[in-house]
Amino acid sequence: MTGSLFDEPGLEMGTRHTDALAEPAADAPLAERMRPRSLDELVGQEKVAGPGGFLHRAIAEDRVPSLVFWGPPGTGKTTLALLVARETRCRFLPFSAVTSGIKEIKAVMAGAARMRRDAGRRTLRFVDEIHRFNRAQQDAFLPFVERGDIVLVGATTENPSFELNAALLSRCRVVVLEPLTPDAIRIVVARALADPERGLGSEGVRLDEEAMASVANLASGDARRALNLVEAVVAEARSAGRREVSAAAVQAVAQRKVLLYDKAGEEHFNLISALHKSLRESDPDAALYWLARMLEAGEDPLYVARRMVRFAVEDVGLADPRALTLAIAAWEAYHRLGSPEGDLALAELAVYLALAPKSVALYRAWGEVRRAVADRPAEPVPMAIRNAPTRLMEEVGYGRGYEYAPDSAEGVAGLDCLPPALAGTRFYRPSGKGEEERLGRRLEEFARRRTRARAAAKGGEDDGMEP
Repeated sequence: MTGSLFDEPGLEMGTRHTDALAEPAADAPLAERMRPRSLDELVGQEKVAGPGGFLHRAIAEDRVPSLVFWGPPGTGKTTLALLVARETRCRFLPFSAVTSGIKEIKAVMAGAARMRRDAGRRTLRFVDEIHRFNRAQQDAFLPFVERGDIVLVGATTENPSFELNAALLSRCRVVVLEPLTPDAIRIVVARALADPERGLGSEGVRLDEEAMASVANLASGDARRALNLVEAVVAEARSAGRREVSAAAVQAVAQRKVLLYDKAGEEHFNLISALHKSLRESDPDAALYWLARMLEAGEDPLYVARRMVRFAVEDVGLADPRALTLAIAAWEAYHRLGSPEGDLALAELAVYLALAPKSVALYRAWGEVRRAVADRPAEPVPMAIRNAPTRLMEEVGYGRGYEYAPDSAEGVAGLDCLPPALAGTRFYRPSGKGEEERLGRRLEEFARRRTRARAAAKGGEDDGMEP
């Protein structure tokens, strides 16, 4: 789209609006032909667009703000943009986030402003994959959105909190679209199979209950994926002369389930978060499920292995020191075996980590130590524990008072190894879970021995003093 669209004197207002919402061609893909033509036909987003939903009310009251539809593929983002334009009689103009520069954006926006001023009609500017706009492009929209010259409707599969300028995001209402439920997918598919005009009703092909369930499962909440699969299944049945489609036939066409996953997007972080939190919850079944979801979707298994090594260090810690050893071993096993044999090593690790006692005592201790190092002056090393390789260093006091702890009566010499300003500070506080219960007892025992050693050293000094 260019600014010239608004400058042509013979261009009839609403031409683009009509073209954008025209009925698709008979040979268009099934998903395009079955695109809902009204909010009443929309399935699966009732909370947003159903009676009483925000969007339904806004359209009825003709006060639709600029919007960002955020959700997975096939959940109705583009459809809702088209329906908003249809219901509000806005002029619908799609925009490319890839090919449009700032100069073009400003020209188009200026044209939309003139249309609103001269004809009293707003332009709905639809930007698919709005997250692909750079910051400068997004800024170019701001004054026109702010004045209400356009209704900006963006669609994105990425979290707008991370992808859109704060200024632009604050001027838009974010509408979160959820993946369609299996029941909603079944409704969509049933309509397509029954509709003789837009759908496949004239084909006379039927999916049995198990086949419908298989399609709903394979769709993973994506209506477009479901309809594409059904279209392929029906075409396969027609070529084979069959009128009934089984679950096995659906599976044969689909070949394998394509899971919703984007290794560079939000779903990547959602799934690794699900794995971590399942491990923390000590739920091995959930941990195995999310691990399988990631691996089946194509995640790098070595990435997952690294994250579980990190979990062993941060979340299990010294409550079970063997967890780190097993994590490194599983990582190495996968590196040597690859898939599918190496997957079992990762599964074994996931179960072990889920059932291991958890402690973040060491993680917290390390954080406190780092803060102490960052916030305090660089304290000098106590003289008693300094090395004294030269005579001069001995003469000035390096190593004076040092005693070799293993040879002492208590096994500790009672030395103050922290700088004086930090003497007595306790950074590591065992949780009392798993192995740390034993470590906690040892820590307290060494503290008692150190106290006795210091008392003995002080008593010895007193005995040697002149009366």
